[in-house]
Amino acid sequence: MSNTFERVGRLHSGYDCKQVDDFLRAAKEAYANFSAQTQIKDNEVIDESTVRGVSFAWNRNGYKPFQVDAALDRLEAAFIQRRRASVMYSKGEQAWLEQTYTAATSLYPRMQRRAGQRFADAEKRGYLKEDVDAFLEQVARYFDGQANLSSKEVRRQYFRSARGEKAYDESVVDVYLDRVVSVLMAVE
Repeated sequence: MSNTFERVGRLHSGYDCKQVDDFLRAAKEAYANFSAQTQIKDNEVIDESTVRGVSFAWNRNGYKPFQVDAALDRLEAAFIQRRRASVMYSKGEQAWLEQTYTAATSLYPRMQRRAGQRFADAEKRGYLKEDVDAFLEQVARYFDGQANLSSKEVRRQYFRSARGEKAYDESVVDVYLDRVVSVLMAVE
């Protein structure tokens, strides 16, 4: 797979080529085998959430990150489509819709909290609460049928940085947005 992605050049850093190639090889095997038992490490199953959460070290002359990220986005979508087809085949379309509805409604309690109190405060630096709250309003409008939103838009969302009580903890916000992406991809 060494020619899969372009490299950034000798003087720049990109994703570690070996890590990317190893992960993609394992993911391809998991997808081909369609087995929940395919693992990349001790007890870690490869599925759409694994693909969404993978990260790679930075090395000189590594792969261009935007190319790898685009490939990971497509791979995640493929895993979701496969899971959807499996659920629909074995349990029917209604089961898939119920799973998606349950996942979507689990997002509401956080959106219904007051602005500035939706996530834990950052201990040091984090996402500016004002930006995150404004984006959650957009997410809420989407779920209420009043706005359009795609998983790609959620993934590409940028929040300004802030400190202390003006900021939400980044990791908590990121986990929540991952759940939003999962729901959106389930219906796209």
